[in-house]
Amino acid sequence: MKLTAIKQIADNKIVLTWHDGHISVFALNDLRNACPCASCKGEQVLLHHYAPMPQVDLPEKNNLKNISTVGAYAIQLFWGDGHDTGLYSFEYLRSLCECELCKSKIN
Repeated sequence: MKLTAIKQIADNKIVLTWHDGHISVFALNDLRNACPCASCKGEQVLLHHYAPMPQVDLPEKNNLKNISTVGAYAIQLFWGDGHDTGLYSFEYLRSLCECELCKSKIN
């Protein structure tokens, strides 16, 4: 699974175009809330679960400052509140797509 294009279409939305022609539109606040990093989602190390850190809602939290590709498997989003540790794998992003086609595949 590969991305062919990433474009911010509004202050609060980005569009991802996939190699198969599929298009995913994401609200930035949804992506920020779905951040997969250990600080946001917690993590499991050996047999111990570490809970996520409490989230602070700063005014710039959902403002996207930059996007960087990570190898051929993920993107890194740089948020206005300084958060940038989440690596959004392409598979994870595709699973977050809520278009009618993707929702119909889940159900």
